[in-house]
Amino acid sequence: MASWDPGQYARFADERARPFHELVGRIPTTAPVAVVDLGCGPGTLTATLATRYPDAAVLGIDSSPQMLAAAAPLATPQLSFQLGDIAGWRPQRGSVDVIVANASLQWVPDHAALLPVLAAGLDDGGTLAFQVPTGGPILDADILDPGVPGPRGATPVREPAWYVRTLAALGLTVDAWETTYFHVLPGDDPVLEWFSGTGLRPYLDALSGAELDDFRARVAARLRDRYPREPFGTILPFPRLFVVAHRP
Repeated sequence: MASWDPGQYARFADERARPFHELVGRIPTTAPVAVVDLGCGPGTLTATLATRYPDAAVLGIDSSPQMLAAAAPLATPQLSFQLGDIAGWRPQRGSVDVIVANASLQWVPDHAALLPVLAAGLDDGGTLAFQVPTGGPILDADILDPGVPGPRGATPVREPAWYVRTLAALGLTVDAWETTYFHVLPGDDPVLEWFSGTGLRPYLDALSGAELDDFRARVAARLRDRYPREPFGTILPFPRLFVVAHRP
């Protein structure tokens, strides 16, 4: 399991928050009682769910002790956090009104097995809302070194129509769309810094010392070639898939 650095992840907090707010803004469920944020990270966005749904008990779940330590000061009687793995989470049938998974399900294998579990957890009128990256340079073999330990193989993220069909078959009404953000990132090697907080974590964790420094330098050079710095910053195109599935 990759370790997570809340400080590194927060370096681009505004850019990472925008998809979350656009996702949550499409949730049709009103006055939920139980809300769960799967892959809650440092809890800052989970806390906005408590504000958005003041009468709901909001639970953030994450597999990273480091992220949960950062989230702990945000806890209130309404908002709580729990260590847990998304793939192993088993909500009671009909026990949750809103399930949010913001840029977390791409870390979970076998979405064909996962989605029925999440859908079964929804009460009548409940909503499952998630967004996942659908591409990016860290998925490209020419950016990474073949010999560096880390996850290999295809992403578990499927085509948009697959999610529509699968969730519709589970009795949900589905709203799905894709968006490509063109983030303008400041600073030196910002694309490297962006992915050092997310997709590069398993590779960085596998190395140390001079090997780690050499790997970062090689990846940074390749990313600079692909995403050159311009006078106003570095443009990072980042495509995402959004799915909002509602149980009537």
